[in-house]
Amino acid sequence: MATVIILFAKAPVAGRVKTRLCPPLTPQEAADIHLQFTTLMMKKLSSFEAVASIELHTDVDCDAWRAMGVTTRLQCEGNLGDRMFFALAGSQATGSLSMIAGSDAPALPVSYLREILDSPADVTLGPTEDGGYYAIACRAPVQAGMFDGVRWSTEHTLADTVRAAEACGLRVAFGRTCWDVDSAADLERWRAVQDEDRKTSQA
Repeated sequence: MATVIILFAKAPVAGRVKTRLCPPLTPQEAADIHLQFTTLMMKKLSSFEAVASIELHTDVDCDAWRAMGVTTRLQCEGNLGDRMFFALAGSQATGSLSMIAGSDAPALPVSYLREILDSPADVTLGPTEDGGYYAIACRAPVQAGMFDGVRWSTEHTLADTVRAAEACGLRVAFGRTCWDVDSAADLERWRAVQDEDRKTSQA
């Protein structure tokens, strides 16, 4: 079965992305760190072998992604569930195993994503500590209604997605939990990880 990996990321436009990090960041700094996170995630995804394609799906057309040399597509209109369903259904047109990953978990180990792709379940979710998820993989054909009633960007997002998917008759499994960067406290946590990585590399 061919595998398609899709990275969802907004265009890095000041005032449109990572606004919950302002303050302490300025709108331009928030856009810059979003670009950094997206680039880092794309490098992780590009390490996968035997993948039919890797695509970046963004909200508006922009030049920021051209240097990545990756196929870019515009997301459809609607809420996040509409956009994910459209992307997954499109990638499954040839019977593909499809995974959508977000760009907000820069500390995510590549091994977590590999485990999600290897899961035999119809739908496998990678939970985040705040009640959302950093990735969703679909091995079974996506079903209309699998994102119905999901309260996006809340602590209920993961649980609501599980409920909606199971209501469609899909078997749901989970990968390992990670954390994403949505608040000033998360940003400090990420900076601490970077500092530790630098110390390790210099040792």
